[in-house]
Amino acid sequence: QVQLVESGGGLVQAGGSLRLSCAASGRTFTSYTMGWFRQAPGKEREFVAAISWSGGSTRYADSVKGRFTISRDNAKKTVYLQMNSLKPEDTAVYYCAATSGQSLVALSSLYNYWGQGTQVTVSS
Repeated sequence: QVQLVESGGGLVQAGGSLRLSCAASGRTFTSYTMGWFRQAPGKEREFVAAISWSGGSTRYADSVKGRFTISRDNAKKTVYLQMNSLKPEDTAVYYCAATSGQSLVALSSLYNYWGQGTQVTVSS
């Protein structure tokens, strides 16, 4: 069992940066592949990025590749999403998720645990 709490969202101008954090509780954080998803109003939840338990492997959606960076600090039980060069189309609620699978999956249905989400709004 793991509980996830996101933070770091807010309002930023286009071209700006934000760093999201996701703090996990539980003793087996390193057992989980971690992911970030987002959901804009009226749209389905979509994959953003994933990172392996060691941090050695990452995967990104094409829409954020080169602008976003996912990382994790297992000692702090925290996963991060550094978002640079933000665009208005990045506006969404961002969710942190955990899966006990070892693959860097993009399907939200394969993630077992979810945070409550944090709002990111990018103004033009």
